[in-house]
Amino acid sequence: MTARPDTPRSRRDRPAKPALTREGIVAAAVAVLRAEGLAKVTMRRLAQELDTGPASLYVYVRNTAELHAAVLDELLGTVGAAPASEEGDWRARLEGVLTAYVRMLHAHPSLARSALTARPSGPHYLNLIETLLALLDEGGVPPERAAWGVDLLLQHATATAAEHSARGATAAGQRDADTGADPRPDADWDALTRALHGARDTTHPHIAALAGPLLSGAPEERLAWGLRAVISGIAHTPVPGTD
Repeated sequence: MTARPDTPRSRRDRPAKPALTREGIVAAAVAVLRAEGLAKVTMRRLAQELDTGPASLYVYVRNTAELHAAVLDELLGTVGAAPASEEGDWRARLEGVLTAYVRMLHAHPSLARSALTARPSGPHYLNLIETLLALLDEGGVPPERAAWGVDLLLQHATATAAEHSARGATAAGQRDADTGADPRPDADWDALTRALHGARDTTHPHIAALAGPLLSGAPEERLAWGLRAVISGIAHTPVPGTD
């Protein structure tokens, strides 16, 4: 006698579920991120994906913030160190590594904003820090300045990615509920443009004179200029109490 299709299967007849691991949980989280956005990367959603209970996940990941940091670390593995190993000036190679980092964040707009507060500590993040420190050392930057400078470089790169990712997410047609993108980023930018160009020279003379330059430049140009300015500042600004 053949069982009806809707007859519940005995647990003995079900295939054994793969054992939960931190690596498996993070891999599932990355898959959800790519398909649905970071807002959907929750313990409850992953529990459904992995056919388990949310409580089981907390054995491997303490909370959602740690999960998002682990997702960021996993995607940092796609950045690679290729720009750092190429020939050329150490400054240009350092800029190349950070540009690759920004591009990775641009591909995941909601992750770019989360990265402003995430605290990854996995192997890929450590590799990125090591690469940046090695390039600064190659350029003769004193160790103390390099140590402080890495934080500043990543802050600038992450903030740049977060600022431009919202506009890119909406332009690409991604759903605001999934990406967390501002539903009217272009409208906000247009309002800022009108405000700057409409500034009176009697009340805001500097803005009136520089409205064009304040808004000029493509995002890639501004990123490159900003990185060069930060790198130069790091190389020439002593850390308090060391020099």
